[in-house]
Amino acid sequence: PPGGAAMAPLRAAALVALMRGGGRLRYRHLRGGLHIPVRRCSAPPEPVVAAKEPFAVELKAGQKYGWCACGHSRRQPFCDGAHKKAAPGISPLRFVAEEDKMVWLCGCKRTRTPPYCDGTH
Repeated sequence: PPGGAAMAPLRAAALVALMRGGGRLRYRHLRGGLHIPVRRCSAPPEPVVAAKEPFAVELKAGQKYGWCACGHSRRQPFCDGAHKKAAPGISPLRFVAEEDKMVWLCGCKRTRTPPYCDGTH
C-alpha cells in the first residue's frame, strides 16, 4: 500500500530536512511509487555593504587585483578570502589593470559596473 513501512524513513528524512532548513520541500518521484524529499536551493548569498562610499585606489598597469564582491574582507576593497566562510556563494572579481591610474572601486557592492563605483551607494 502507498505510504507503508517503506515510506517511514523517507517521511522522517523530510521532517529532518524541514526542521534543519526551514524551507519548503519538493519531492523527486522514483520508480515503484517512492518519493524522496529534495530541498529547494536557497537564494545565493547577498553581499554586505562594506562602505557607503567608494574607495580611491591607484592601480598599476599589468597588476592583477581581486576586488571583494562579498563585503566581508578586512582589506577593502580587495579580497582577503573572507568569502570562503562568510559568503561561500560569492567570489571576488579578478581583473588586471590596463594602465596606471586612480580609480574609484565600489564599497557598497551594489554597482552595476563592478569593480568600479557607479554611484549606486
